[in-house]
Amino acid sequence: MATDNNRFQAIISHCKEYGFIFPSSEIYDGLGAVYDYGQWGSELKKNIKDYWWKSMVQMNENIVGIDAAIFMHPTTWKASGHVDNFSDPMIDNKDSQKRYRVDHLIEAKADELEKDGHKEQSDILLQQMDALLAANDFAGLKTLIENNKIVCGISGTANWTDVRQFNLMFSTEFGAVSSEEGEENIVYLRPETAQGIFVNFLNVQKTGRMKIPFGIAQIGKAFRNEIVARQFIFRMREFEQMEMQFFIRPGSQKEWYEHWKAERMKWHLSLGIAA
Repeated sequence: MATDNNRFQAIISHCKEYGFIFPSSEIYDGLGAVYDYGQWGSELKKNIKDYWWKSMVQMNENIVGIDAAIFMHPTTWKASGHVDNFSDPMIDNKDSQKRYRVDHLIEAKADELEKDGHKEQSDILLQQMDALLAANDFAGLKTLIENNKIVCGISGTANWTDVRQFNLMFSTEFGAVSSEEGEENIVYLRPETAQGIFVNFLNVQKTGRMKIPFGIAQIGKAFRNEIVARQFIFRMREFEQMEMQFFIRPGSQKEWYEHWKAERMKWHLSLGIAA
């Protein structure tokens, strides 16, 4: 019987062979975690987006759509916390040059301990990791890795760099002339579409004469410089999001949560996805 991993590899092969999804720039050895949608994949994706837009926006009187720009003023990302907090602690193995997310590295060790029958040790390791991550204690995280003899899967060594933060946003320079200050003209490729909705809340509310509760929907590209990019199109560096932000009065969140949970489940089932 085929394993889950074998099935996953079979799906990936099928997507390429039948024109759904190709590795981007494949003739130049490709680009990690970046994919192109082929002739059938692009049609399938367009059908799903159109179906979502119709059911989310066109069939709801109190939901409207926008198409916000990918580039936004950098203060947007500072105010939202993305500049300071949209990051993951990472560590490199000096021998293999392989980079790891610290939590993934420690969780893999915890899984290994549990499989070997050391459930209590596994739980303690995860608790220690959570406490160190919450305290942003990077030196403590490195010590935890070393004390538990966690090694690189490629080199088999524990020759680690210090743990440091890795921001997941792509940055670029805005305008034709580089700034002498270095960071004055730095802008970011948006890591999510929600901020375009939030900064346009008043514009939409006033021009559309919207009354709470109402929603704003958007379909668009987002970009994340993933440390460990894997799992085919489930973790990509460039991807599309279909998102709706629904604005409500304080105190009614439970009611609307239950409403939208049921509505979204009905939508997914209507695609033919089994419960």
